[in-house]
Amino acid sequence: MTELAGRPGTWGGLSLRVGQFIFAAACICVMSSAPGFANYTAFCYLIASMGLQALWSLGLACLDFYALILKKDLQQAFLLSLFVVGDWVTAVLSFAAASSAGGVVVLFDRDVHFCSRDPQLPCGRFEVATAFAFLSCAFCATSAIVMFCLLASL
Repeated sequence: MTELAGRPGTWGGLSLRVGQFIFAAACICVMSSAPGFANYTAFCYLIASMGLQALWSLGLACLDFYALILKKDLQQAFLLSLFVVGDWVTAVLSFAAASSAGGVVVLFDRDVHFCSRDPQLPCGRFEVATAFAFLSCAFCATSAIVMFCLLASL
């Protein structure tokens, strides 16, 4: 089980972390470029959650890169416990934020038709940012499952 793809200190782990970071940062950039996003609590929560996700994944990507350069083993029980807790917390927060933002986007576009009535409302940007959030959440959930399996195998 120690040869699981995506474990910390490997190229697979680094690619998972970089993917999390890229999609979280893209979500933040797209959402913050949408005028008026701060008027909606779900979108503010999405920005906060993706900010936490970006910081967490960037930190662990740097740790993975450091371990790759120096050929260090990051599979100690204490480190894996920290990774598991951090990954699961950020995965749950990211999923909750993406789901709430997705609910607001569906409400605006399909239920109350705000997007067709108010052309000033940047619904397209809201949708793209929410899609990026779900992609970041998928990378984070994959990483969380890998970390949990690694911890369970020790």
